[in-house]
Parts: sequence; C-alpha cells; structure tokens
Amino acid sequence: MKKLKILFEDKNILVVDKPAGIAVHADARTKEKDITMSDLILDYDKSLAKVGEPMTIEYMGKEIKINRPGIVHRLDRETSGVLLVARNQKTFLSLKEQFQNHIIKKVYHAFVYGHVSDPKASLASGKKGIINAPIGRSPNDIRMWTAGRGARPPLRDATTEYIVLNRFSDSIEGINQENKFSYVEAYPKTGRTHQIRVHMRYINHPVVSDPLYRGNHELALGMKRLSLHSKSITFRMPSGEMKTVESPLPADFKKVIKTYLA
Repeated sequence: MKKLKILFEDKNILVVDKPAGIAVHADARTKEKDITMSDLILDYDKSLAKVGEPMTIEYMGKEIKINRPGIVHRLDRETSGVLLVARNQKTFLSLKEQFQNHIIKKVYHAFVYGHVSDPKASLASGKKGIINAPIGRSPNDIRMWTAGRGARPPLRDATTEYIVLNRFSDSIEGINQENKFSYVEAYPKTGRTHQIRVHMRYINHPVVSDPLYRGNHELALGMKRLSLHSKSITFRMPSGEMKTVESPLPADFKKVIKTYLA
C-alpha cells in the first residue's frame, strides 16, 4: 500500500498530499482492487473510521453508502495536492461549517490552453480575473458539468478568481493557436464539482490534458493527466488561529516549468 504523505498534523487535523491518479474515496468508477485516499488515511489512523459523514451514491439503481473517514472535501481523481482531514467529530463539523461559510481559502495551479488575457483591473478584484457563471449538469454527458447557457437546472452559483502567472509556447517553429499555453493560479470562491475545469473551459481556456473538458485539444506539455494541482489551503484551527498548508509542486508540473518556463 502507498504511504501517506503528511503535510501537517496535530491532535485535531491532518493535512495530506494527494497524488494524481488516486480517488479520494470509493465511487461508481472505483474497482475493488483500487486503493483510495480513504484507505490510506485509515491505514495511518484507524480511529478516523468514526469521524465524518458517509456519502450516499446511486449505482446501478441501488443506493450505496461510502465512508469518508474525516474527509471534509474532495479532489478529483487526477488532481494532486492538499487534502484536509479532521481527526475528531467536533473539528469535522467546524471545518464543514468553514467550507459552507467560505472561510476556507484554496489556491490551485493549472496549465491551460491558449494565452489568457490579463484581466482588467478593478477596485473589487484588483488584478484578478473573475469568472462568475452558474454551473449545472451538461445536457450531453452525465459525467460533465457546464457553465452558462445550455446548463441543465438546477443551476448553482459559482465564482472563480484567477491570475496569469506566465504565458508560453511549446514550439520553437513559430507560435500559433495550438501551441500557446498559460500557467494560472486559481481561487475558487465556491466549491462546485469540477468548478475550475468548467470555468476555464467557459472562458475558452480549458485545463491542459483534461479528459472531460479539453474539447478538440490534444494532450499537451507531456502531461498525461489533468494539469491541476491544489497548491494550498487556509483554514481556522480549533484555537482560532488561521493556518495555511502548502503542497509542493509535483514532478510533472516541475518538468513543464523547467522545460518551458525556466
């Protein structure tokens, strides 16, 4: 079994570094042999089996309860980075409330297709771009979500802020629309499923190598997985102190930066 990488821990909270390619917990796609982050967390601390709330999913007409030991939020299977876990029920409920009240702040890094324009500065956003587009189910694919026109109701408000860290090309033979890329930092203000992925596609800059939302774009930059990394999370500790925990960039991100941005 893989070893859990701990970024921070005390008696109330565990923050772990999730690798890409592993699901946070079992779902309809998970095979019996698949190891999940839930498995690794329980292997590390069996007492967490009593913490948190199970999630109910429907699979082949049946409702299945999935245990999520202390897990307060989730990351997509192909997303890497920080995952927050509560070690007791009181802390779990506190962190859950912080998510609901948008106290918890998350920062993501992503490579996206195309050169993203600098957002217009405003008093409200500073130099950050703002994508404010409700998200609903895709009318074409049950696995997907969509923003704006065409989304199936019920629509849920969703806001993502972002800045452009860099723009680059993967070609030395001249720049065209197919070899332009941007490196962005994104700040989801709401926590909708696939939010950053859906919002970046909404502004015509889908995340590189996204298996669901990249459209006609090819896999690129040597990234064989979704180019999305959960870089940091800021939350309120039981003591009242605000705590930020960061995940170092994974090897595939570092390779792109070294190859194209160094």
